[in-house]
This record gives sequence, structure tokens and C-alpha cells, in this order.
Amino acid sequence: MTSYNPGRDVCIDSLYFHSPSFQPVSQPAPESASQFTSTPHPDSASPLPFRNALLAMLGIGLVNMLVALDQTVVSTALPSIVAELHGFEYYAWIASAYLLASVVTVPVFGRLGDYFGRKRFVIAAVITFTAASVLCGVANDMLFLVIARGLQGVGGGMMVGTAFASIPDLFPDPRLRVRWQVVMAASYGIGTAAGPSLGGWMSEHWGWRSTFLINLPVGIAAFYFIWAHLPNFHRPREGAVKIDWLGAVLVALVLGGLQAFIEAVPKSGLTAGNVVLAACVAGGAVALLICERRATHPIIPLDLFKDPQLVTLFTLSMLSGFVMFSLIFFAPLLLQGGFGLSPQEAGLLATPIAAFIAIGSFINTRIVIHLRKPTFILSIGFTLLLFACIGLAFADASTPHIWIEIPMAGIGVGLGFVLNNLNVFGQEIAGRERFGITTALLQSTRMVGGMLGTSVVSVIVQHHYRDVITRTLRVLGEPASTAWLPRFNDPRILIDSALRAKLLADLVPAGLDGPAMIESAREVLVQSIHIGVALTAVAALSAVLMVRRVSHITFRKA
Repeated sequence: MTSYNPGRDVCIDSLYFHSPSFQPVSQPAPESASQFTSTPHPDSASPLPFRNALLAMLGIGLVNMLVALDQTVVSTALPSIVAELHGFEYYAWIASAYLLASVVTVPVFGRLGDYFGRKRFVIAAVITFTAASVLCGVANDMLFLVIARGLQGVGGGMMVGTAFASIPDLFPDPRLRVRWQVVMAASYGIGTAAGPSLGGWMSEHWGWRSTFLINLPVGIAAFYFIWAHLPNFHRPREGAVKIDWLGAVLVALVLGGLQAFIEAVPKSGLTAGNVVLAACVAGGAVALLICERRATHPIIPLDLFKDPQLVTLFTLSMLSGFVMFSLIFFAPLLLQGGFGLSPQEAGLLATPIAAFIAIGSFINTRIVIHLRKPTFILSIGFTLLLFACIGLAFADASTPHIWIEIPMAGIGVGLGFVLNNLNVFGQEIAGRERFGITTALLQSTRMVGGMLGTSVVSVIVQHHYRDVITRTLRVLGEPASTAWLPRFNDPRILIDSALRAKLLADLVPAGLDGPAMIESAREVLVQSIHIGVALTAVAALSAVLMVRRVSHITFRKA
């Protein structure tokens, strides 16, 4: 076993035996579905019985599956959604509305869970998420869908901020907690492995609306297990808790303004309106900083950011979200719009991402506690993401499918090595009194990275695609280019077969080679997405270089 250097290492051993603020449990946690009786938090000397722990973890695992299904099933259906509801300019907002709402609600409910217990919030989250999924499934225009996705993000943020933070409540011993992560890996693996192919098949045969309604049975099952079997652990507290609602509002305004600025500048440049928007974002950030310093119960405790180790982990989490969400949401567009594959074929090719997240997570639970330097697993994970991004950046329509599936599998294994470990390392560095907010901030920073990633990559793809298409059509002369440019500027012609057939029919009387022009448009879209994927590779490389800043963490038996 490696030596422990108190000035450098973070030792994960008997951190849970001596905290006076937690009381041992004298009997197993109640399983009654009709009670919300608070149960004092257990210590490592009084673990939950195996059956109780398993049933509670099944509930959390089903919540995890809900999140995984939403990410993968819906992302595969995005091209079909845009084809029916129109509005390619809102493509990124289908993802960003969810992420922005989640970013705000994750720390809010992570903090509430620290104060009042997590069970009631997990139940409310499952109900909100499932109801919002129904609203998404009945949306009749893009604006309604974006609003419903925002509500779904509220439920998703509540789930992430409370359900995931329940795991260290159930298993205070970090070694035991790492082993139980296999349930999370399995549930996430089932959701993500089935997601792409299921989303493609459902979108192709039953329509894209069915991809949202698939959340109903999973949501009902998650509600039952959480209600009946998750103990309602509580932490003794003194005095009233004053929720920092102003801080939550400022977080939403700053992040929403930042996203709007990122999307507006490439389209219109540094106009007076965009400069004012940038000034508002900067002013909001300053106001947020002042608000959090003065708040008695800040939504974002600033003292956490005084620890350089936590700051590094938050940054790594943001970079992982940038890479993960960018690839999840733009890989289907590359396969369907760029390579001309059907939704089902694209879903099958994207399946290795999901399946290998589970495989990577399972391998991680077996090896990380035995590594001499556990943080090395983060370096391996981000390196896999880097090489996978490079592989996808060079793939084209003629690339054999096996050479597309290998980078997809590398993305999955890399994420499996990164996501769970960021949570475990962060929880142990922060200490048990900050489990909820630390876990919430790790999830929030990952979502911020995802929001920025999808927004930035979307802007790059749209700007490059339209710029090249405009320059290409100019060879036809001014009248012809003006007539055909609006239709070729809309990438829906590469996804919607009916729209594409109509365009081809209209090109025949003009004496133009329609199939060749469509193929050229596909090549331009592929080039555009390759530029976005190259940017995700830069993010992965930054993470590889940054991991070395995390202090050595040693797992020891209690």
C-alpha cells in the first residue's frame, strides 16, 4: 500500500467513524410506502442490510436509466424532430433548454437535500420528469418542445441533485460505495445501450414522439422503488434554512445570457445589442458573486472553490460534459445527415457509446480501488476520449462501419472511467457534510460543459455549413443562387426524404444535377461537423493535461 502524505494525498479510509453530527441506525430503514419518517444517517459501522440496500439502489438505478434514456433516445430522434417541426436554428436548444434548466435546479435541490433529506425531492423529480416527457411527446411546434424540454430539465436536475447524492448516504464506506456503482453502471448501460437503436427504430416506425413516451414505464417503476424502499436519511441541523432563491435566479440569467451570446455573435457579429448582452452577462456574474458571499445558505458555497483540488475536478467535469454532450447530440446528425443513413442504422452505429459506458464503468469498479494511484484512471479515460474524437473527425461516408464503431466504443469506455470517479473523488475531498452540494456542483459543471459544447458546436456547424453552401451556389449566377440558396441552407433536405425528393423534382426543370448537389451538401455538412468534433478533441486534450493537478487519492480499508 502506498504511503500517505497528509500534505499531498487525500486518504479515503475511516472518514465516517468519528463525525458527531451523524447517529447510528438501530434498526433497518423503513420500507413503508406510506411514510416519510426521517431516519438518522448510518455510519460505516451500521450498514444497511443487503436487501434494503439493493432495493434502494434499484430505485436510484432506474432514475439513472431515465436520464440515460433521455440523452440517447432523444438525441437519435433529433434529426426527425427538426424535419417535422422545422426550425433547424433551434436544434441546439432542444438540448440546451434541458441542460440550462438542469444546471439551475441541480445545486438548488442538492442543497435542499443536504438540509431536509433527499427522498421527497427524488419522488417529486420523477413525477416532474415523467409529466414533462408526455408534454414533449405532444408538442406541435419547436417552441413548445423547447419549453417542455426546459420543464423536463427541471425534473432531471432534481433527480441528479438528489438521487445521485443519496448513494454516499446509503454507503458511507467509499470502498463499498465504489462496488455498488456496478448497479449504476448496469442501469446506465441498459438505458444507453438500448437508447440509440431503440430511438432510431421508434423514430422510424412510430415517429419521434414515441421516443419521449418511453420514459413513462421507466418513470413509474422508479417512482415505486424510490417511494417504497429509499430511506429518508436526515442530517441534524440548527436554526432555520433560508434558501438562496436570488442566487438561483442569477445563475439562470447568467448561463442563459452566456448561451444567447455564444449563438448570436457568429450570426451577427459584435453588434450593439450583443455588446450590451455581454455586459449584462458580466454584470450578472459579478452580482452572483456578491450574492453568494452574502447569503447565509448560498446556493453555490464559494468556499468550495478555495480548494484547488475541487476546482480541478469541477473543471474536469465541465470538460467531460463538453465532450460527451457534443458527441451524443451531433453524432446522429453526422450519421444521418452527413452519411445518409436511416435513423435505425445511425442508432445501431451509435450504440457502442452507450454499451461501452456500462462496460467501462463495470471495469472501473473492479480496478480503481486496487490502483496504486486511482487518479490515473481519469488520465486513461480522457485519453480514450481524445483518440475517439480524432477518429470520428476523419470518418466519412466511405469509412467502413467498424472504424466508426471503434471510436464510439472508445468514447463509451472513456466516459465509464471518468464520470463515476469524478463523483467519488469529489465527495471524499469535500467531506460528508458537503456530499450533496459537491455532487450537485459536479453534475452542474458537467451540464454547463454540455450546454456550452452543444451551443458552440451548433454555431460552428451552422455557420460553416451555410457559408460554404452560399459560396458554392454562387457559381450558378446571381438569380439562380438566390432562388436555391434558402432551400440548400436548410440541412433538413439531408434528413427528410420527402423534402429532398421535392427539391430534386424541382431541380430537374432547371437543368441542374440534383443528386450531385445533394451529395455536395452532405460533404459540406460532414466537414462542418468534423470541425466541431475537432473542438471536442481539444477539450479532451485539455482534460488529459489537467488531471495531473489532482492530488493522489489513496483507498484504504477502514
